[in-house]
Amino acid sequence: MSQGLISHGAFTLGCSGTELTQAEARFFREADPWGFILFARNVETPQQLQRLTAELREAVGRDAIITVDQEGGRVQRLTAPQWRQWLPPLDQSAQVAENGKDAARAMYLRYRIIAAELRASGLDSNCAPMVDIATAQTHPFLRNRCYGENLQTVVALAQAAAAGLSDGGVVPVAKHMPGHGRATVDSHKALPRVTETAQVLRREDFAAFAAVGDLPMAMTAHIVFEAFDEAPATTSPVMQKIIRDEIGFGGLLMTDDISMQALSGTVAARARASLDAGCDVVLHCNGDLAEMTDVAAASGLMTDKAALRATNVVESRRTPDEVDIAALEAEFNALLTS
Repeated sequence: MSQGLISHGAFTLGCSGTELTQAEARFFREADPWGFILFARNVETPQQLQRLTAELREAVGRDAIITVDQEGGRVQRLTAPQWRQWLPPLDQSAQVAENGKDAARAMYLRYRIIAAELRASGLDSNCAPMVDIATAQTHPFLRNRCYGENLQTVVALAQAAAAGLSDGGVVPVAKHMPGHGRATVDSHKALPRVTETAQVLRREDFAAFAAVGDLPMAMTAHIVFEAFDEAPATTSPVMQKIIRDEIGFGGLLMTDDISMQALSGTVAARARASLDAGCDVVLHCNGDLAEMTDVAAASGLMTDKAALRATNVVESRRTPDEVDIAALEAEFNALLTS
């Protein structure tokens, strides 16, 4: 490890419940995961979530990144009545556009308000923006989570969402690189295969991610792009070279959840294959301690390059701009009405 770089475990992990068990705290202390991710099973109230995030950071002895999927709509781990509810992103964008109002401003406000809620609960990263372009064939598990159906719209709204999170002191995670919108099956259950030509993929799907290539973090897609390789992008050196060299992404590349059924083999084999392909960090979400132990053993420590990118992520986390959230919410609501 280069002088000045501190290497942590090359993995981001979940936990099983609303507070850490002794076994989890001991494991996290020994394994030293780079970061954590939380789900609905971990969430009850803002106060409980503050305690849990503090426990996680105490276990690793540092101010670790803790992320969540708080897209709004169907994928929202922090829900009413404790937190605001949101329309699916695609529905919101359509409604604002139909009203002849500024969809990018609405998306910025949405994620600036979400950022304030996350920070107040001890979370400092969000697995958003969605940079996948929706099509008529996009599987329903993903479609209304997307921001639009064309490159220009998706780029504008993804950039606005990322800015809202960043201004609120929350690290954005662009997903699902290099593009999930053409998947016609649910990657939680099976492996999607995309048959579109390389030319079209480069002009549309990959171009969307190139436009957010300066973001500090991104998440991979568990998808086969037949024009390039037979391995899913998460475990494909070919696709990860495209992500780095063609798309130009220089930030921390994290896998999508390796416990999803799009990938084959044991979780340890999936973790190792992802890192060998070029991912910086493995994401394991289900909180199963035995599986997490296997992932940690297979993954080991971050490489020098990964550690540098991880340092840049932590340094990108900033004190939120001071804003009047009530005023932002009123502006947001006005954009939704005709």
